[in-house]
This record gives sequence, structure tokens and C-alpha cells, in this order.
Amino acid sequence: MSSRSLRCALPRNLVAPAVSGTRIARSSAVLLLPSSAPAPSTTATPTRHYATAAPAAPGARLSLPPDYIPPTTPPTARPADTRKSQLLRSYTSLLRSTPLILIFQHNNLTAVEWAAVRRELRLALAAAAPQGSEAAEVASRAQLQVVRTRIFDVALKIVEFYDPSKVQPSEATTITGKRVKVVYNHDLSKAAYKAVKAVSSSDQPLPESSTYAQISPLMVGPLAIFTLPVVSPAHLAAALSVLAPNPPAFPAPSKKKSPGYYDPIAQSGLQKLLLVGGRIEDKVFDQQGIEWVGKIEGGVDALRAQLVYLLQSAGLGLTSTLEGAGKSLWLTLESRRSVLEEEQKGPQEGGDKESS
Repeated sequence: MSSRSLRCALPRNLVAPAVSGTRIARSSAVLLLPSSAPAPSTTATPTRHYATAAPAAPGARLSLPPDYIPPTTPPTARPADTRKSQLLRSYTSLLRSTPLILIFQHNNLTAVEWAAVRRELRLALAAAAPQGSEAAEVASRAQLQVVRTRIFDVALKIVEFYDPSKVQPSEATTITGKRVKVVYNHDLSKAAYKAVKAVSSSDQPLPESSTYAQISPLMVGPLAIFTLPVVSPAHLAAALSVLAPNPPAFPAPSKKKSPGYYDPIAQSGLQKLLLVGGRIEDKVFDQQGIEWVGKIEGGVDALRAQLVYLLQSAGLGLTSTLEGAGKSLWLTLESRRSVLEEEQKGPQEGGDKESS
């Protein structure tokens, strides 16, 4: 049956109007449901309900006090998120926790030269103590690093002239609006900044016993520091033999033992390093003083043993002196007593003879 006869056979209300210009209207018919026919039944989908926050009353909104200071971000004199501030904090922590620091002036070593120098230094420190001991851990924690001279100078001032325990507490507002006493005494605080400013702007010269007054003349030009976590004369001697050899006390390693030490790159870097001084146990030492510490045989334990021996010897000498004085006094008293007894017995014996 053709499409034309099909359109004639269907009722008029079931024939879709033809769309002119389309192939579908000419080739097939579209069946439409009559308007009176019921819609096909579908399964009813339950409506989903989501929890929504009820609008809070205007007076019940939470807001921070205008002068609230978070505990994690205390006030600072300078921005705390800058690289200079972080370097200052690292330098002050290093100065407070490191008992031995050697200061070197360097003449712009390249990255390859620094790598060669650190390699030879690491090998020398590892050979200074057997593996698996505490000395080996000391060698692994030794560092040779470049410092910013100006920031390192400020860190020295903070460590010596700033006392965090003397900072007075100030009032701060908590998150609930309560006023409490808080002490802001960190190294970037306003109190630390005022202490450094007072030292820098003071017209009076610093006392000669001050550590900063002794070490400040060395803070010239580009600097590098070598640090050890403990005062170990053995590791210090090994470091000096590489960084600042001075035979016969601190000879450079032999070519057979350390062939990399005589590499042109390593030699070029070592020639650009100059030892100018050091800070050992909060005391400033020149090159001769540093070498004296490196010559101590047995390390700090040997010094402690010598000190104990001296104290024991002094105690024994004092004890023997006191005992000698007591013995001489006792002998003197005994001799005097014997003389007095003889004098008393003499006249009595003479009187007995006359009466007989």
C-alpha cells in the first residue's frame, strides 16, 4: 500500500500535517495520539529533599574581633614571609645550637668548585672516625655553607644582645574577645628589632669582652661557615687539613690517599677559601687558637680527664698538707708533755733520796 492510500485510510485526527520540503513528510506518516486519549502511565519518582542551612539572624553571626591576632602568626617588625626573614631565623638558630663555627672568606666559588670542596671535606671527616660510632654521626651532620654577610651580622647581634626572657608581656585579644597576656619574644619581634637597633645606633663602643666586638672585624666580604654539632678536635683537625692545611700539624692529605683532592677543580676552589677565625663555645678564636683546639689529643674527654686528675692531685696535696700540719702539732705537744712530766718527776725523786 502506498503512502498516499495510507493517509486516506487513516482518520484525519491521526494524520500529522506534512512538512513541506522534507523527505520524511512525503515518505511516511506520523501517528499522533488523539487529544482525548489518556497519557501513558509512568512510575512516580519520589521527590528528593536536601538539607539547607537556615538563614541566621543578623545578630547571631560570628565575627572575629577587629584586633584579633592568630597564635600562628604573631606580630613581627618585618614581614615574616620574606627570604631575608627566614634566613635570619635560620642563622640565629644555628648560632644558638652550634658550638663550633669556622668562618671563611671565599672569592666567588663556582657550583662545581663548591661540590668538589664539599666532597673532599666529607671524605676527610668520614676517615677521622670509625663507622657506626657517634663520631661518624658528627661527620654526617657537619656542614659547609655560604651565608649572607649582612644578615649573619644581624643574627650575631640578636644572639648576644637580645634576651627573650626579659620581654614584657602584652595584651592580646582571643577569638572569643577576651583579653589575655601574651609574650612575643621571637627573633623577628619588635623587641628583637629594638635591641639590634639600639646596638647599631649607639655611639658608645662595645666592650672588648663582647663576642660580637671581637668577631665583627671578620665580617667582611662574602663569607662561608663550617659548622660541627659538637666540639670534636679530631673532626676539626680533619677539616683543617682540607680547608686550611698548615704542615706539620695539619698536613694536606696525600695524593695516594685522596687523589680527588689534587683535582684542578678542587684545588681551584680551595685556593679561594681563607680561614679568618672561628667561634667555639661562645668564644672567638683566631687561626692559631683554632689550631690549638685541633691539636688536643683525645678530644674533650681527654681534657675532662686531665681536669679530674688536677682536681684529685690538688685534693691529695691539700689533704697531705693538712695531715702533715696535724702530725707536727701532735708531735710538738707530745714532746712538750714528756718534758713537763720529767720536770715534775725530778724534784719528787730528789726529795725521796734525802729522806732516806
